[in-house]
Amino acid sequence: MKPSYIQITPNLGELLWKLPPSDELLALQLAYMDFLQTDWADELHSLRLGFTRISLQWKSSISQEKFNRLVPNHQMSPKPLSKKVWEIPVCYALELGEDLNELAKEKHMSVEELITLHTSPTYRIHFFGFLPGFFYLNGLHPLLHAPRKPIPRLSVPSGSVAIGGSQTGIYPRESPGGWHLIGQSPVVLFDPQRSSPVWAKSGDQVKFMPIDLAKFQSWSYDIPTFYLS
Repeated sequence: MKPSYIQITPNLGELLWKLPPSDELLALQLAYMDFLQTDWADELHSLRLGFTRISLQWKSSISQEKFNRLVPNHQMSPKPLSKKVWEIPVCYALELGEDLNELAKEKHMSVEELITLHTSPTYRIHFFGFLPGFFYLNGLHPLLHAPRKPIPRLSVPSGSVAIGGSQTGIYPRESPGGWHLIGQSPVVLFDPQRSSPVWAKSGDQVKFMPIDLAKFQSWSYDIPTFYLS
């Protein structure tokens, strides 16, 4: 599976795959990320992973031109994906998920059915963005896809679990946001004081674990537990 390369500006570029997000595509993207971070690190300003692309900012047009010549002929073997599954506790109490009841009504299902659909999948972390520690996850059930709110909130509480478009995610800190809030997690997704500010990596998996309000209020672990699938 070779990338279709697209030049954006003289010092920017992308590796773009015209495929939907999947484990197979992510395995190939992570192989390219390793390759770029080792063989091309000195010639790059920045490198960013997305669902179907890798964005690159070059230090010089000479480096980019060399890359353009070499990479189309470079065959990559997919990188084995992580088997680590993080169990993230989420409280789906209505006082924490302000949009939970309304979203369930829009989907013509009960709140319990919505929670079941949200907690059933094992999600794959593809990349991080928007805010430090914000997971971009693949795997939301199609029945839960919902357009973003027409008027975003000015303030969404830290740890809020939400749905927007075909995505679900957790706000790692208080911020504006236009997704539908369905619950809240007590874990800390980003801590700049830790040696590894974000405890998960691209390729890891996430499983949402429902907890009640009392357990949410008494939760004392910053980092969730994990198991190997």
